[in-house]
Amino acid sequence: MGRYGSIDYPSFVKRGVLLGLVLMFVGEIGGYAAENYVSVPAWEETLFLIIAGVGLLAFVLSPILFGIVLPLTE
Repeated sequence: MGRYGSIDYPSFVKRGVLLGLVLMFVGEIGGYAAENYVSVPAWEETLFLIIAGVGLLAFVLSPILFGIVLPLTE
């Protein structure tokens, strides 16, 4: 058992990347639809932008955090 318990790092990396891709996809599709097809308030367009940004961060940072940093600190 490691410092952080028995964490399955490869599955956390896969889930984080998948979650990031899904969030980016939802944010981008929602933002595109809000600009071109559906009339929505400005706060909803901002929400789609934030969702896409969080998805990008999750997509980029989960392999770094769960694939490199945490296994090296055990």
